[in-house]
Amino acid sequence: MSKKPWGYQPINNRPDPDWDLNPQTDSVRAGLARSGFGETSEALYLTSGFTYSSAEEAETAFKDELDHYLYGRFANPTISMFENRLATLEGAERCIATGSGMSAMFASIACLVEKGDRVVASASMFSSCHVVLTEFLPKWGVTTDLVNGTDKAAWEAALSKPTKAVFIETPSNPLMDIVDIKMVSELAHKVGAVVIVDNVMASPVYQKPLELGADVVMYSTTKHIDGQGRVLGGAVLGSEKYILEQFQPFIRHTGPAISPFNAWVMVKSLETMFMRVERMNSNAQAVAEALEKNSKIKNVRYPGLKSHPQHELAMRQMNGAGGTTIGIEFKGGKSEAFKFMNSLRVIDISNNLGDSKSLITHPASTTHRRLAPEVQAEMGITESTLRLSVGLEHVDDLIKDIDQALKK
Repeated sequence: MSKKPWGYQPINNRPDPDWDLNPQTDSVRAGLARSGFGETSEALYLTSGFTYSSAEEAETAFKDELDHYLYGRFANPTISMFENRLATLEGAERCIATGSGMSAMFASIACLVEKGDRVVASASMFSSCHVVLTEFLPKWGVTTDLVNGTDKAAWEAALSKPTKAVFIETPSNPLMDIVDIKMVSELAHKVGAVVIVDNVMASPVYQKPLELGADVVMYSTTKHIDGQGRVLGGAVLGSEKYILEQFQPFIRHTGPAISPFNAWVMVKSLETMFMRVERMNSNAQAVAEALEKNSKIKNVRYPGLKSHPQHELAMRQMNGAGGTTIGIEFKGGKSEAFKFMNSLRVIDISNNLGDSKSLITHPASTTHRRLAPEVQAEMGITESTLRLSVGLEHVDDLIKDIDQALKK
């Protein structure tokens, strides 16, 4: 009887294409590593550990002298396929996936800083990122200066002295402020700072921070990359030097690993990401234009609208797209905003975003509730602010749902 498993056959090593593949093709095929069974779909390797043919092989593997998986907290074949595919789409040398977007954000900075260091960040951001920068890092003796992300003079002043890292969220959550990545990167590099961009709101489809001069890109892959409300995940991408010398040692010993199952969901989700995000973007553009015409709405913050303060920058930086999320400010206050939300029949009330289902939330009482009122005010968040993440439903149904809710 053969010692090989039933059906096993050598891997088909056919030549790679001799042309540059389109990103949509890469989203389906990059990083694919088939086993000897010749499976069509990416395999799910649900294992926490790996075996060795001898004690000597194990020793060699742990010395990094042999290409061999060691332990699930370090790497896994399914996770590697997801990392390699996302790195190809992003144009990054390396990618490491993490268990959540916040673990990616925290680790991307924490692996760089030590007591006495200084971080500069754009002031408008997700509340948990704000907490990490202004409450947790100071416990280590790391200071953070927050600046108006849309003010060039503020960046010039902040980056006129030594800085270890710069953190940018663009577009910002929830009001879609746009930071000029190229401008900030040029200023930051003059003082030796590493530029980290949270690219969640734009997604890999519409914005390439590394091409604009940033050093590191991070994601909550829970959002557009999964985009179907199923699993948590994060990712950090950058140069081989940053990933292997700074980021990887930090996370190997602190342990924010993604599960193989979650990575498998993510790598399969990448196959449809372009189609989903492009449809969500076109829906969001139409919804934003409809909202802007309604007399009950005080302000619509959507980069695809000419009324957005950084519209021209957004069009250059985001490949002509406005994204999938809209900031809305009602005339009136919290009661008017809540009445509208409670009257919706299609759009769900939820604090997630980047999902195939359209979702709406009240940031002041949910996603940004942790922040002090004065901090919310600095970000432009009021009791009448809503964040609408536009999904894949037919745009006519979304507009009808919004219209009927506004009439209540």
